[in-house]
Amino acid sequence: MDHLLIRESIRNVINRHYTWKDVILERLKFGRGSAIKGQRRGRALEDFVENIVKSVFGSGNYETRCSFVGITGQSTEKADFAIPSKEAPRILIEGKAYGATGSKQTDVLGDVNRIISEKRHDTIFVLVTDGTTWNQRVNDLRKLVQLQNEGYIYRIYTKKMSAQMHADFQEMKSEFHL
Repeated sequence: MDHLLIRESIRNVINRHYTWKDVILERLKFGRGSAIKGQRRGRALEDFVENIVKSVFGSGNYETRCSFVGITGQSTEKADFAIPSKEAPRILIEGKAYGATGSKQTDVLGDVNRIISEKRHDTIFVLVTDGTTWNQRVNDLRKLVQLQNEGYIYRIYTKKMSAQMHADFQEMKSEFHL
């Protein structure tokens, strides 16, 4: 350990005089790092879903990260994917990646409820998650499963269910003549 200068490094940290500025800067760096990791996780899940959507529906037959036209024709709500278009979606897909904070998982309930209340009754709504950390948020998962059981969410998929998701999308494509 001495040849790596670990003792000296520890001694320097212990004996250093810290200011409020040092503490605040470190807290900001930590929070920003978590947010960036969360964004990367979310984007990776969206890319994963888009690969399946593109393979089934083809390029140009869906819109990404858009605000779809809602049930009244006057209002909109955000979704990750609208198939075939945001103006007349037959399928809406929302992807949620977790593992950063519990508050992000709680936010999904609000996002899902807004989509459900805004979508047309003939539109299928699908939720895709990376499946990470749900064992720590069982009550939230219960609420989502209840929404699925009540028919508000067609299906909740995890990344491990990609083959089933692909098959279901093929069936939807045929059923809706997309």
